[in-house]
Amino acid sequence: MKLALKSLLVVAFLGASLSACGNSTTENTVAATTVGDELAALEKAYADGLLSEKEYKDQREKILDRK
Repeated sequence: MKLALKSLLVVAFLGASLSACGNSTTENTVAATTVGDELAALEKAYADGLLSEKEYKDQREKILDRK
């Protein structure tokens, strides 16, 4: 009887202790950019020679169409 009671107490204690494990919060972060920000970044990439004129125009059109 005493062994069963001790076992029950140990199991209850472990259950209570482990229920606190993994108690974390999740934080979602969304980076909001404006159309102006995107166009400025695109213009800079084009000015730095990272995009061809066609790529620049195509991407600019996509950004403006999403508005």
